[in-house]
Amino acid sequence: MRYALIGCGRISPNHIEAARNNNLDFVAMCDLLPEAMAEKTNKFHLENVRQYTDYRELLIKEKPQLVAIATESGKHAQIALDCIEQGCNIIIEKPIALSLSDADKIISAGHKKGVVVCANHQNRFNKSIQYIRKSLLEGRFGKLSHGAAHVRWNRGKSYYDQAPWRGTWEQDGGCLMNQCIHNIDLLRWMMGDDVEEVMAYTDQLQHNYLETEDLGLAVVKFSNGSYGVIEGTTNVYPKNLEETLYIFGDKGTVKAGGTSDNIIEECRFADNKDDPEDVKKVYGENPPNVYGYGHTPLYADVIESIKCEREPYVSGEAGRRALELVLAIYKSAAEHRPIKLPLSECSTMDFVGRFDK
Repeated sequence: MRYALIGCGRISPNHIEAARNNNLDFVAMCDLLPEAMAEKTNKFHLENVRQYTDYRELLIKEKPQLVAIATESGKHAQIALDCIEQGCNIIIEKPIALSLSDADKIISAGHKKGVVVCANHQNRFNKSIQYIRKSLLEGRFGKLSHGAAHVRWNRGKSYYDQAPWRGTWEQDGGCLMNQCIHNIDLLRWMMGDDVEEVMAYTDQLQHNYLETEDLGLAVVKFSNGSYGVIEGTTNVYPKNLEETLYIFGDKGTVKAGGTSDNIIEECRFADNKDDPEDVKKVYGENPPNVYGYGHTPLYADVIESIKCEREPYVSGEAGRRALELVLAIYKSAAEHRPIKLPLSECSTMDFVGRFDK
């Protein structure tokens, strides 16, 4: 299967490794910065992979069957639509877009063209998360009470200086959209997906050189009667502390933690089907960074979904739901009121000037 990568920045090594691990025919890469492509070529020995600075030229000349989009977030939508127009199946790094209208356009175009659209929420493939999901589907939690998603990380000025688009409303969003959306996706997915209402605060406490928030706190009311608590920040001193996901039911309690929800820290079920200590050993991973090991199985699923003409495990619609919840948090915080879901339209650009001093 002919594969191309658009965007050779911070996350691109995970895509390159996933493409290799799945034996894709890696034909081309694209980035506006030739030095970024040169660095990846040298690091991963990609001398036979052709390089482009214009992704539209790549699409026409190389005719890839599968394209991964790993550019700055604000460019995801247009690149995705252009790829779909050329008949390419796509994997879009999070978030799928920065507005709900753009997400809807991507999903609609994908269905019309009959191509696979996958949102790159790779943490769904963590061993720990798969264990929790299986337990949930088996009804082991009983009636869900509430869940909690915490991302307690650090991002300093040097991180934002590496790429001027970071921390802007037009191309990124703040800590909830960039750093926390994976965990927000997992919380919504586990708690039944359907959200009734969101109440939130966001603030900019330490990063006054950005346009966006560095702290977000929210309470989510799900349609099934359960609740969710979200805490996301890039203000933790002096380095990343944890990313944790809690799920509470009347018959079960689980906590996933570690670098990126990659280990089971607590596991108790009323059915006593498995030993908690065994679960911790079997379903724990120790990835080298916060991106984890999920890209390779996500790619494998997308390849199979293309061959079998089925929806991918993480669909475009799933990406939209994660985006919608982040935008609802932004809207609630900006308007100082509860926000009902579903949202038909909202964009990061609605919040330009929110933290102007």
